[in-house]
Amino acid sequence: MPGPAFVTGGSSGIGLAVAHQLAAQGHDIALFARDPDKLASARAAILAQSPGITVQGFPVDVSERADITSAVKAAVQTMGPPDYAIASAGIAEPGLFTEQPLTIHERHMAVNYFGALYFVHSLKDAMAANGGGKVGLVSSVAAFFGIYGYSAYAPTKFALSGLGQVLHLELADLGISVTTIHPSDTDTPQLEAEKATKPAATAEIGDGGGLWQPEDVAAKLIKAMESGRPSVATGPAMTALGVVSGFLAPALRRHQRRIIRKHRSK
Repeated sequence: MPGPAFVTGGSSGIGLAVAHQLAAQGHDIALFARDPDKLASARAAILAQSPGITVQGFPVDVSERADITSAVKAAVQTMGPPDYAIASAGIAEPGLFTEQPLTIHERHMAVNYFGALYFVHSLKDAMAANGGGKVGLVSSVAAFFGIYGYSAYAPTKFALSGLGQVLHLELADLGISVTTIHPSDTDTPQLEAEKATKPAATAEIGDGGGLWQPEDVAAKLIKAMESGRPSVATGPAMTALGVVSGFLAPALRRHQRRIIRKHRSK
């Protein structure tokens, strides 16, 4: 019997698509999101597709450390430690650096980076005690290079991708594999909301990556998590961009692992 899957941002978009696909595999699902009504709708939709599983919703703002830690603890107590933990909660409000207040930058970092950090940190001990599991972080191709109009958003995804690279190494001994996905524009409510503030140049730059469906992004993430890959992107062009922007990463990971093994042997 597969263990549960925990998903932040699980009431819509990529998070909901991931939850649907893992539910279809027989995993019970814990959804974490802010809006109780959207959580209830997501729960009903998942159960309609996969009636033989359990789905629980936990209304919470992932940027509030005490709240997400408490929600995760409650989910572990009632459902058990997860086999899969996906941090998909995020916000994106494009705009120019000279025009956006610092509060927008702070909110992006609070949700996109610290929300994922709090989530994984609150799960690591329970997952390790259960023999490990798989963690997925939803970053963005905006983490590959600076994009005009994303001064509040892109740095949070750079930070999240950096966290994923470190955790891929550090949590391996606990049996926890960490995969970071870097999606292009994806047809989600978040992308639709971005149109309200997105500069025209930013929109044109984003067109280069194409438009993806959340189900396809979710499938790519799950496949990469199952194979233990540290990183994945959507589409050949963005995959190539990721390779070019970080072509030394695999060699550097191997070098670090050799040093780690040397120090453990002492």
